Amino acid sequence: MIFDFYVKASIHVSLAVVSFLYLTSCFLNIYIPKNLFFYVFFSTIPAYNFIKQSQKGENQFLRLLLVDKKILWLSFVSLGCAAYFGLQLAANTLIGVSILALLVVFYTIPLFPSRKNLRHFGIVKILIIGLVWTGATVILPVLEVRENLVWDVWIESWQRFLVILVLMVPFEIRDLGVDSNEMMTIPQRLGIYKTRRAGILLSLIFFLLTFLMDDLSKSEAFGKALVAISLVTLMIRLPKKQSRYFASFWVEALPIFWAGLLYVTFEIV
Repeated sequence: MIFDFYVKASIHVSLAVVSFLYLTSCFLNIYIPKNLFFYVFFSTIPAYNFIKQSQKGENQFLRLLLVDKKILWLSFVSLGCAAYFGLQLAANTLIGVSILALLVVFYTIPLFPSRKNLRHFGIVKILIIGLVWTGATVILPVLEVRENLVWDVWIESWQRFLVILVLMVPFEIRDLGVDSNEMMTIPQRLGIYKTRRAGILLSLIFFLLTFLMDDLSKSEAFGKALVAISLVTLMIRLPKKQSRYFASFWVEALPIFWAGLLYVTFEIV
């Protein structure tokens, strides 16, 4: 019961996003203020819960009212906490937050009443998710600490974008049975086998980009090798029929695992 609530209420995915923030602090060697960690964690919960409900029907407000009351209250409380910590962020960070919020809105709500939201366009859907996660976990912390968008930041951004795309593969394959054919998702276009191969290729590209960094440490090379190996293994062993929580828990737990292992490694070093 508690585990089910933990996953359904988007607490798990929020921890995954925060874990990516920690990876950014390690890889770019920057100190990220706690306010940003708290803001990203608390803002992710209501955002994801709203997206989940909007996917179930056109009347989003009614759906939100009918959702589990515990999840509804958690979303409202988290929204209040996000507002509190958000007001303590730098002006440039808030501009970045506004841009990412617009992308989430366009992803969820149709731009015109007669049109579908951007989630219904397979390629656009994964690009928006990749951009939002990359922006929230790489660009926002750089803006908050007032660092310049130097070469290493752009490489890190591209790498994070590729990681998010690969992590979406299990979700895209899982949803093959419910996604309409007109969405033309990647698995619908390429099939499951070629989609997994594409995921392996993106994982290798991700790792090779590491060696384009101007400031590359041994710990960063180790950390990204760990990420690449995990992603390739995931693509190779990805089951055709997934268990209930395979994608929503185990796949989303990978960033938490990476952050934990990297934390231990950095403490030893």
